[in-house]
Amino acid sequence: MHPTKILKRSVVAAALAALLALHSPARAGISVNYSDGSTSLKGYLAGRDLSGKRPGVLIVHQWMGLTDYEKGRANQIAKKLGYVAFAADVYGVGNSPKDMKEAGAMAGRFEGDRALYDRRVLAGLDQLKAQPNVDPKRIAVIGYCFGGAGALDMARINAPVLGVVTFHGALPTKNPAAGPIKPKILVLHGADDPYVNRDAVAAFEKEMDAARADYQVVLYSGTVHAFTQPSSGNDPSKGVAYNPESDRRSWKAMADFFTEIFK
Repeated sequence: MHPTKILKRSVVAAALAALLALHSPARAGISVNYSDGSTSLKGYLAGRDLSGKRPGVLIVHQWMGLTDYEKGRANQIAKKLGYVAFAADVYGVGNSPKDMKEAGAMAGRFEGDRALYDRRVLAGLDQLKAQPNVDPKRIAVIGYCFGGAGALDMARINAPVLGVVTFHGALPTKNPAAGPIKPKILVLHGADDPYVNRDAVAAFEKEMDAARADYQVVLYSGTVHAFTQPSSGNDPSKGVAYNPESDRRSWKAMADFFTEIFK
């Protein structure tokens, strides 16, 4: 076989292996049982073996609940960035949606009761900060889709974190921040997202301006909702599709943001 063809096949194989490693069931971390009052929760911790005091990153899941996707991201944050990551469980043990209809109903419950939602995110934050190798003064929160609302709420209520990041996140709220907002904010969003459209983005920016927030909004052209999730498929006409370039660029934007706030 020609050497050039062998090289091309090797590159493709390496890329596929890397993608499968990221989104396959996680093995590097551990499950962590905790609770919110009488509600049992089960999160996922990655980076527990990292030495010294490290920054911590809390991950708030998308509407299907805590899945292998968030666990893979936690592993990636620990392995690639050297931070301790904890993927929180918002819904509770035994409450994983079976399909999108159930996910919509479950997410709607928490979106309608933001006090409950915020309490569940704060419970995860407490678990992350309690880890012996986490520096409690260097904490960030990230959220995907539904989880973006929880991440942004941590900024809106001035939770003790340095910054929050949303990926194709839910931006609207019925409880806008009174301000001033202390945590820095990074919003990574699809320019063609039909579910959180440009009007929603503009309303969010207006809220942030009024709250005197330090925020950035990055729009990725030709990109729709759930662009970081390979399970979304590749049909932008449906409004939900994976976009590998926007996934890569948004990850780098997050990493650069962390470098800034964790210095």
